[in-house]
Amino acid sequence: MHKPNVTVIGAGLAGAEAAYRLLTRGYPVTLYEMKPNKRTPAHTDDGFAELVCSNSLRSDRLENAVGLLKEEMRMLGSLVMTAADHTRVPAGGALAVDRKGFSTYITETLRAFPELTIVSEEVTELPKGPAIVATGPLTSDALAQAIERAFGSSLHFYDAAAPIVTYDSLEHDRVFAASRYDRGSDYLNCPMTREEYFACYRALVEAETAELHSFETPRVFEGCMPVEVMAKRGELTLAYGPMKPVGLSFNGMRPFAVVQLRRDNADGSLYNIVGFQTNLKFPEQRRVFGMIPGLAHAEYARYGVMHRNTFLESPKLLNFDFSLRSDPLLFFAGQMTGVEGYVESAASGLLSAIELIEKLEGRDPIDFTSGTAIGALGHYVAEYNGGDFQPMNITFGIMDPLSERVRSKQERGQRLSARALERVRTLKTERDL
Repeated sequence: MHKPNVTVIGAGLAGAEAAYRLLTRGYPVTLYEMKPNKRTPAHTDDGFAELVCSNSLRSDRLENAVGLLKEEMRMLGSLVMTAADHTRVPAGGALAVDRKGFSTYITETLRAFPELTIVSEEVTELPKGPAIVATGPLTSDALAQAIERAFGSSLHFYDAAAPIVTYDSLEHDRVFAASRYDRGSDYLNCPMTREEYFACYRALVEAETAELHSFETPRVFEGCMPVEVMAKRGELTLAYGPMKPVGLSFNGMRPFAVVQLRRDNADGSLYNIVGFQTNLKFPEQRRVFGMIPGLAHAEYARYGVMHRNTFLESPKLLNFDFSLRSDPLLFFAGQMTGVEGYVESAASGLLSAIELIEKLEGRDPIDFTSGTAIGALGHYVAEYNGGDFQPMNITFGIMDPLSERVRSKQERGQRLSARALERVRTLKTERDL
């Protein structure tokens, strides 16, 4: 059969994943990516699937929902998961990647397809189907305005990224290598006494933040809260949050608080400050974070930044397969739909491409159901009815519960994962995925 050309807008995680699925199934793809001619405030690299915030794709364990989602994607032939597995760096129980290597792997893989046409220009109007719009949380103003004209007002919030420091600039006699609960030594840890913690806390809550220009009243997503905003919720909030010392010991004792550094590239020359997303002015970042043991003379490869994220009122607009209710051949994918996180964005791109292919070939949509992680994301963004729609990471809480009660959290996660993987395995066979 003749296979029509599919338009994919955006070469981030979702767009790259969608384009790859279409190309491997024989569909020609025109991929619009405005870099390098135009950039958003958060992008610095010309490659596809640039990781703007952290280099971590979070837990890789099946008793964790995001670990399950990654395994489902592997079963379905995900490019993002293949790239992540090829470029992973040590991070305990998490899957972290070499940021540059990850992007390069995906870029080179896609560019190798002769059926791919890359157009380096900004798209300012919604395309006609078959198409997938995956322009991300930093959708350009012109396209965002076009979406607003088509569907009414969109929602927005602000997102923050953590600083990255160089390994050679650390005070190595003041840090120790360890992962929580004796799971290796992949993190560098900066232990703090009670006095050091409270001195840093006071400096943090009094520090000067950078001005935000795009909106008068920013809304901040809970999952990427700037550390200075979190600190203002209470003087021990950080000690029970990103600086919790649980599962770590230094010289035989548990510190009062710990700041963790996670490797950001394969050769270990760069580390990001875990949980320290921030909107502090750059000089303030040097001053305040320099109070953390080991970071007094840190050199910053990237300062923390804060930027606008835009997402749709998806429960009013999208089906569970990420297609537009008013146009079944126009799909949206990525964080602009209300999924939150790297893995979730890529998963939505994979699912939207799978579903678009089914429609183009005259078959009914595939309902992975909320018994799977990938299906639960689609049902969440399409069917949420709790009032104020907010972006969501994958959690077992949005998946169908087990029929029996299981007290152990770990066992419950394992059973949910086993059930989900069996569902994906069955669909893969029945629908030739």
